[in-house]
Amino acid sequence: MTVTLSPSAAKRVAAIATKQGKPAMLRLAVDGGGCAGFSYKFALAEAIETDDAVAETDGVTLVVDPVSLELVQGSAVDYVEDLGGAAFKVTNPNAASGCGCGSSFSV
Repeated sequence: MTVTLSPSAAKRVAAIATKQGKPAMLRLAVDGGGCAGFSYKFALAEAIETDDAVAETDGVTLVVDPVSLELVQGSAVDYVEDLGGAAFKVTNPNAASGCGCGSSFSV
Protein backbone atom coordinates (compact mmCIF):
# COMPACT_ATOMS: atom_id res chain seq x y z
CA MET A 1 0.00 0.00 0.00
CA THR A 2 1.25 3.47 -0.75
CA VAL A 3 -0.68 5.29 1.97
CA THR A 4 1.46 6.03 5.01
CA LEU A 5 0.78 6.87 8.64
CA SER A 6 3.15 9.33 10.31
CA PRO A 7 4.66 8.53 13.72
CA SER A 8 2.64 11.37 15.32
CA ALA A 9 -0.59 9.97 13.84
CA ALA A 10 0.34 6.47 15.01
CA LYS A 11 0.98 7.78 18.53
CA ARG A 12 -2.42 9.53 18.62
CA VAL A 13 -4.28 6.47 17.28
CA ALA A 14 -2.56 4.29 19.91
CA ALA A 15 -3.61 6.70 22.68
CA ILE A 16 -7.24 6.84 21.50
CA ALA A 17 -7.42 3.05 21.04
CA THR A 18 -6.00 2.42 24.52
CA LYS A 19 -8.47 4.84 26.08
CA GLN A 20 -11.39 3.14 24.28
CA GLY A 21 -10.10 -0.41 24.80
CA LYS A 22 -9.91 -1.11 21.07
CA PRO A 23 -7.16 -2.36 18.74
CA ALA A 24 -4.69 0.28 17.51
CA MET A 25 -6.15 0.24 14.01
CA LEU A 26 -7.20 3.33 12.05
CA ARG A 27 -9.53 3.00 9.06
CA LEU A 28 -9.31 5.72 6.42
CA ALA A 29 -12.25 5.87 4.02
CA VAL A 30 -13.49 8.33 1.43
CA ASP A 31 -17.15 9.28 1.25
CA GLY A 32 -18.96 11.29 -1.39
CA GLY A 33 -19.93 14.73 -0.15
CA GLY A 34 -18.20 17.47 1.78
CA CYS A 35 -17.70 20.96 0.46
CA ALA A 36 -15.31 19.83 -2.30
CA GLY A 37 -16.90 16.58 -3.50
CA PHE A 38 -15.25 13.87 -1.37
CA SER A 39 -14.54 13.76 2.35
CA TYR A 40 -12.11 11.79 4.47
CA LYS A 41 -13.60 9.59 7.17
CA PHE A 42 -11.56 8.24 10.09
CA ALA A 43 -12.62 5.54 12.54
CA LEU A 44 -11.01 2.99 14.79
CA ALA A 45 -11.24 -0.34 13.01
CA GLU A 46 -12.25 -3.54 14.76
CA ALA A 47 -11.04 -5.87 12.01
CA ILE A 48 -9.26 -6.02 8.68
CA GLU A 49 -11.40 -7.09 5.73
CA THR A 50 -9.89 -9.50 3.18
CA ASP A 51 -9.59 -6.89 0.40
CA ASP A 52 -8.30 -4.02 2.61
CA ALA A 53 -4.90 -2.47 2.03
CA VAL A 54 -2.84 -2.36 5.22
CA ALA A 55 0.17 -0.34 6.39
CA GLU A 56 1.81 -0.31 9.80
CA THR A 57 3.73 2.38 11.70
CA ASP A 58 5.07 1.93 15.24
CA GLY A 59 2.67 -0.94 15.96
CA VAL A 60 -0.40 0.92 14.67
CA THR A 61 -2.24 -0.37 11.61
CA LEU A 62 -3.72 1.85 8.89
CA VAL A 63 -6.51 0.16 6.93
CA VAL A 64 -7.99 1.40 3.62
CA ASP A 65 -10.75 -0.24 1.57
CA PRO A 66 -10.06 -0.78 -2.18
CA VAL A 67 -12.49 1.90 -3.42
CA SER A 68 -11.05 4.56 -1.11
CA LEU A 69 -7.50 3.46 -1.92
CA GLU A 70 -7.99 4.52 -5.55
CA LEU A 71 -8.61 8.09 -4.34
CA VAL A 72 -5.90 8.27 -1.65
CA GLN A 73 -3.07 6.29 -3.31
CA GLY A 74 0.26 7.93 -2.38
CA SER A 75 -1.21 9.92 0.52
CA ALA A 76 0.24 10.50 3.97
CA VAL A 77 -1.90 10.64 7.12
CA ASP A 78 -0.55 12.90 9.86
CA TYR A 79 -1.79 14.22 13.18
CA VAL A 80 -1.26 17.94 13.65
CA GLU A 81 -1.84 20.24 16.59
CA ASP A 82 -1.84 24.00 16.10
CA LEU A 83 -3.68 27.10 17.24
CA GLY A 84 -6.72 26.04 15.21
CA GLY A 85 -6.98 22.72 17.05
CA ALA A 86 -5.82 19.16 16.60
CA ALA A 87 -6.82 16.82 13.79
CA PHE A 88 -5.77 14.04 11.46
CA LYS A 89 -4.64 15.53 8.15
CA VAL A 90 -4.33 13.77 4.79
CA THR A 91 -1.77 15.01 2.29
CA ASN A 92 -3.23 13.63 -0.92
CA PRO A 93 -1.29 14.02 -4.20
CA ASN A 94 -4.44 13.02 -6.14
CA ALA A 95 -6.52 15.93 -4.85
CA ALA A 96 -7.01 18.63 -7.47
CA SER A 97 -8.39 20.98 -4.82
CA GLY A 98 -9.48 21.00 -1.23
CA CYS A 99 -11.46 23.18 1.10
CA GLY A 100 -10.63 25.32 4.07
CA CYS A 101 -11.68 22.65 6.58
CA GLY A 102 -9.03 20.25 5.22
CA SER A 103 -11.36 17.28 5.42
CA SER A 104 -12.75 17.32 1.88
CA PHE A 105 -11.23 17.31 -1.60
CA SER A 106 -11.93 16.95 -5.30
CA VAL A 107 -10.11 14.96 -7.98
